[in-house]
Parts: sequence; C-alpha cells; structure tokens
Amino acid sequence: MFCRFWNDRKGQFAMMTAFATVPLMGALALAVDYTELSRQRQNTLNALDAAGIATARQFTSGKSDEEVIAYANSFFKANLNNAIVNTTTLQVTLPNSDAGGGTLKLQANLKYQPYFFPGFIRLLKNTSGSSHEIDFSARTEIRLKNTLEVALVLDNSGSMQYLGAGSSKKRIDLLKDASKQLIDTLAIQATQMKQVDKAIQFSLVPFASAVNVGPSMKTESWMDTLGLSPVHHENFDWSTMGATNSLKRVEQTGGAYYKRGLGWGLEQGQVVTRFTLFDEIKKQTGSFWNFGSFVPIYSTFLNWKGCVESRPHPYNTNDAPASTGIPSTLYVPMFAPDETDRTDSSSRPASNNWWIDVTSNSSSAVRQRYMPKYFTPVTSAVIADLLDTGPNFACSIKPITPLTDLSKAAGVTQMKTAIDAMEPDGATNVPEGIAWGWRTVSSRAPFTEGRPETERGNDKVVILLTDGANTYYHPNTVTAASYSGTYWNYGGNNNAGSNSTYSAYGYASPYNGNPSTGRIFQGTSNDISKSDFSNANYGKAMNEQMAQTCTNAKAEKILVFTIALDLDPTKGNSTERALTAAALEALEDCASNSRVRPSKLFWNTKGNDLEKTFREIGEELSNLRIVG
Repeated sequence: MFCRFWNDRKGQFAMMTAFATVPLMGALALAVDYTELSRQRQNTLNALDAAGIATARQFTSGKSDEEVIAYANSFFKANLNNAIVNTTTLQVTLPNSDAGGGTLKLQANLKYQPYFFPGFIRLLKNTSGSSHEIDFSARTEIRLKNTLEVALVLDNSGSMQYLGAGSSKKRIDLLKDASKQLIDTLAIQATQMKQVDKAIQFSLVPFASAVNVGPSMKTESWMDTLGLSPVHHENFDWSTMGATNSLKRVEQTGGAYYKRGLGWGLEQGQVVTRFTLFDEIKKQTGSFWNFGSFVPIYSTFLNWKGCVESRPHPYNTNDAPASTGIPSTLYVPMFAPDETDRTDSSSRPASNNWWIDVTSNSSSAVRQRYMPKYFTPVTSAVIADLLDTGPNFACSIKPITPLTDLSKAAGVTQMKTAIDAMEPDGATNVPEGIAWGWRTVSSRAPFTEGRPETERGNDKVVILLTDGANTYYHPNTVTAASYSGTYWNYGGNNNAGSNSTYSAYGYASPYNGNPSTGRIFQGTSNDISKSDFSNANYGKAMNEQMAQTCTNAKAEKILVFTIALDLDPTKGNSTERALTAAALEALEDCASNSRVRPSKLFWNTKGNDLEKTFREIGEELSNLRIVG
C-alpha cells in the first residue's frame, strides 16, 4: 500500500502527505525497535551477570570443564526471556589453570530481529528479502578466588644451632626471623581479601630425625591404636612374656596382640600396643604402711611425646589415607626400645640403654627385644623423665601446627609462637618432613584443615628448608646417650645387630624383619646396596625416598619450594663434599617449576641472605594469587 502510495503522482496534496508519512513512520519504527532492543539487551546483561557468579562457584567446586560450560549455558538461558533464547548464544572462556585463581570470562551474543525497521528500509529502497538483524554483545569477567595453603617445613636438626654463614646469629634464629617476616607479609594480604574465607593459611612442620604430630593425637582413628601395622611390633619378642610367666602371656589374634592368662587379672584380654608399654613402665613414687611394713607405690611416669614412625613403603612417600583394612597405612607411635646393658670390647655402651634388662641372657639381641623388662617396675628410674630420652629417643622436635588462618590476628600470633618455640636437636630426615608438610595441606586425615583437592583456585604449597644432607646413623658412629653407661662418650655399640640407632625408620635391621629390607632401604633402587650399613649409604637411600615423595607430591599438584641453607659442596673431605653435592641436587630436583619465571623454586642461600630469600618467596607466593 505504501509503495503504491509513494508511486502515485496524482495531486500535490497526495505527494506532500507521502513525504510527511515517511519520517513519521520511520520514527515510530525506530522507537518501537529501540525500546524492545533495550529490553532484550538488559535481560541479556542480567542473565550474563547471574551466570558469571553461578558458574564461578561451579568452577571452584571442582567440576570438569565440560560440566562447567554446560552449566553456564543452562543457567544463562534459564534466566533469559523465552522470546530471545534462540537468538542468544554464550561463549565461556575458562582460566588456563585450575590453580592460582585466574579469570572466568563469559560473552553473550544477541541477534536482535527488529519488528518494523526492516520494512521501513525496504520502503525506502524498494527491496525485499534482505536481513537487517542488529548484533549486540556483552562480556563479564569474574576474578576467581586465589587462596593459598602453605606448609613451612623447617629443619630443626642439631646443626641448626651453628652460626649462619656471614652472620653472628645462629641458623635457627635466622630462620625464625625470616619465617615470621614471611608470615607478616602474607598476613597483610590475607586481611585484604575480605570476600574469601581463610584466604591464606599456614602450617608449621618442624622436623629432625622424625616429625611430631602431637601427643593429643593418641586416640585418633589414623593412629595404630590396635597395633595392627606390620612394623608396630617389629622389635618386640612377645614370646618372652609367656616363657617367664605362663599366666601372663601376650599372644597374637587376628593381627593384634592381647594379654592372655589369669595373671593379668582384670586386664586379661586387653590389647597390647606401644601405648601399653608407655603405661606399663613404672617407677616407685612413694609407699604406704601396711601391717607392719612399707608397701611401695609404683606409678607410670613416661608419656608418648607425639612422634610417629615412617610408614612402610610406599605409604611413607604418599598421602594415602590411613585404614585398618590396610594396616601399613596406619601411623605407628615411636617407641625406642631399651637397648642392651652390655658394652662391647671397647667399653662402648648401647646408644640408648635406658632401662634394666631383667634377663641374664648373654645375647645383647635377646636383651634388646626381651619384653618382661617393661612390665617390671623399679625403685628408681634409670633415666630422668625427659621427653626426648628413653622411649622418646629421637623425638626432639615440637609438634606440628596445623593450617592456621592468617587473616585473623590470633592465627598470626599462633604461628609466630610456634616458630619461636622451635629448638635444634637431632638428625635430618627430609623425606618425613616433606611428607608431613604435604599431609598438613591435604584435606585428608591426619590433618583435614586443607581445602578439597578438587577445589579450583587454591594452591597447596610446601616450603622446605634444610641445612644438611639426609642423615641416619650406624651405632658405632654416634655418642651414646649420657644415661646409657659410664663410657657413654666413647660412642655406641652394635651388639644387638640393629645396624643403626633408632629413628623414624625404626632400626635398619629390625628383629622381626629381613635385615636387608629395613624401612631405610624399602623402595630404593638397585643403586642402593642393601648390605651397606654406612651413614653415607643411608643418606643415598633417603635421597631416593625423598625424590619419590617429591614426585608424588608434585603429581598431586603440590607446589614444592626448596631452600638449601649454608650447604657448600666445596667444604669437608671427599665423602662430605659428595654428600653435600648430592643433597643440593636432590633439593633442586625436588622443587617445582615457577609459574612466573623461567626457573625452579629452589634457593641455595647463606645465613646472612636468608631474609632476602624469604622475601623472594613471599613475592613468589603473592604472584601465585595473580597469575592464573
């Protein structure tokens, strides 16, 4: 009709009317279409913003990429007006990594189909069939949370009391200062992240010969409270109980050991574990008068300090959950056996002779594994009630501090207090330190404070510092404990054939086990001799176990930072130089690759540069929260 009207040339009035109608109709078309376009545009923006927030939650919860994209599209379309669902598409760009935060990008594309504008254009141009869609696009970007869970795994071995290179302060004091500086730096960042709960958490894992999980963990389900682990009784000969007194036997049933016989009285049938031995070791603490004579009072005076042994391979190198169904996964409390009273031909006592042997058997091996002695109270203890002596031998470090929220002032204070409490003593067992650092940032027991491993936007970090090579000692190479005998400073003896001092790996040659497959050698390659019981060979074996632990941790997306403190491969004799060089190589191999620079997260630093090194680590951790 409009075309015929436009082409009609009859009369001036008709022509003027036609001229006036065109702009009026065009304005009306534009007004209607502009209003509808604005409505659809706003509807698209609202749906886009809502989809961005909802999709971010799905992404960080650990959903797969495909699930996240499908969810985003479904959520987006559910919030659109039904009239524009088929003309609107969504593009989802996920962060290029599922760690370290990152940015989630969503773009909506709307193809608006005008109601009147196409007809108006055809009226002017006398055309038909042309497409006059109006394209509209909008983007939203959601910066994902970028949380950190960091384990400080710090060497507390005896050498940390030496002066740091180029410094007048002890290494342990330099380490405390640098660690607290790092805590302060990250605490400031944690308080600025108002919208994220527990944005930055730190744990502390002091280590030396072993790691201390804390005596309060005694009854936890992951502890071997029933004595089921194959290493729980490896140094005990329970048959000696029945041989001494048939009415007070200890016998194995279903994997656990129980008190059997009427001689136990009300205790008959109770399970026997290392915790039992701590309870049974008693000394006289007083007496009472009864029918004309004094009757002694005996009381338990030794408590488990909290250290645990290394699990049998491969569980010592991973974070597998503890289960009674797989006894090797359970954690066994450390209990250093009382070693023989007998000295060797050079008058050297056993390194940890802390109780009476009771038996007169001439064999030192028999004396060491003889069990009735622990059930025989004494009038005065052979040892003082000290935490890192006797059965707690080699448990010289403070307990682990679990993940602590640095956004809270109380959390910062707790971490600094734990750092200040560290004291250097003992040997160096880096593999156990790394394993327990990993376990503190894990979501699995023993420590469950870590976020789920499936949660995206969260980095789990282990920062390891050590000032020496891995160490494990043959008895002849150490000075015995001062309570071990008159000639304690002559060194220890190997009369019992254990081939090592007691530590987290137990003995190199346990009583109930093959001497060539003690835990120090389990899982190691053919490059490690299983009959070489030298300190140097022990160090090589531990380096291999360390490498396995690092590999496993990194495979689980743990970022590993390693710091060698005052390790100089040019000093010492040839053996010492070789051990130091091997330690440096092992630490560098253990480190992860940096995400923000083309290098590994490894520092070989001196004592006087330690604070600078920790500042660099603080910058690296800060960058993790930016790069995604």
